[in-house]
Amino acid sequence: MFGSRSIGRLAALVPIAVLLAPAQAFAQGDAAAHYPSRAVKIIVSAPPGGGLDMAARVVADRLAKIFAQPFVVENRPGAGGNLGAEAVAQAEPDGYTLLAAQPAPLTTNVVLYKKLNFDPATFEPLAIMTSIPNTLTVRKNFPARSVAELVAYAKANPGKVTFGSQGVGTTPHLTGELFARVTGTSLTHVPYRGTAQAVNDLVGRNIDMLFFQLDSVREQYRAGKVKMLAVTTPARIASVPEVPTMEEAGVNSFRSDTWNALAAPPKTPGPIVAKLNAAINAALAEAETAEHLRAMSMSPLGGTPEAARALIAQESARWGEVIRAAKISVD
Repeated sequence: MFGSRSIGRLAALVPIAVLLAPAQAFAQGDAAAHYPSRAVKIIVSAPPGGGLDMAARVVADRLAKIFAQPFVVENRPGAGGNLGAEAVAQAEPDGYTLLAAQPAPLTTNVVLYKKLNFDPATFEPLAIMTSIPNTLTVRKNFPARSVAELVAYAKANPGKVTFGSQGVGTTPHLTGELFARVTGTSLTHVPYRGTAQAVNDLVGRNIDMLFFQLDSVREQYRAGKVKMLAVTTPARIASVPEVPTMEEAGVNSFRSDTWNALAAPPKTPGPIVAKLNAAINAALAEAETAEHLRAMSMSPLGGTPEAARALIAQESARWGEVIRAAKISVD
């Protein structure tokens, strides 16, 4: 048995944080129970009209119906997604400001940029909303009808085969560098400021190839203006079933897709993260939502916050290795 003095001495040794923990947990749970009680802002770290923006707006519309509160999309592009990510990183961790991002600000920018005003690892991932398959597409008159012929041509003409991207450090750029690395070829990167100009130059035969998202080149492919040699996904794509995977084309263990994630500011309470995750999964599981996303060449994903965090960590390691090997920097 402890006397009152002993209890007092023991209490004095207990950290204040431990004594406050039950009260803090109760407060967080109470906040989550009433969340959201007002409008939620989703900051999209990319311009309007792109895949990330469209996915965010589709999901935001469903979340607004699920929670009976507005989910307002605000585009804040710039610096490879860093401006939007920085704004969310500095927001109150109460669930009322969220980030919609493609991989860069959550994975590769920490390697590409010498200094960031946020730590990507501290975000609270909510879920991966969608994935978008990438393709290997070449100009119509390129002297190769398959990936094997492309590799042979590139090896015979080192440095002469050009591939475009939306800019240094973007997924198409890194995918091209990965392709050169695994195939033992030397390619020349041509950066653009956006998707449209790069696609136009491919159609106009000013560059040789692109590792772009399917939705960016499918119309030109269907019209016979370009040749699609492969998709960079593990399985063939239903909308272009005739196009082989990179594995089938002879390039083993080659994968590249673009995914769109939702994340909350660092230190957002677990109960709010869990509530948002459940709602996002419910939204993505709805037939109307899934159909809408697939019409834009996106696959609805979802999953747990832990699964999203694991994917982000895996992608960070994989593409970070490519960036360091190719000595890519945007500063």
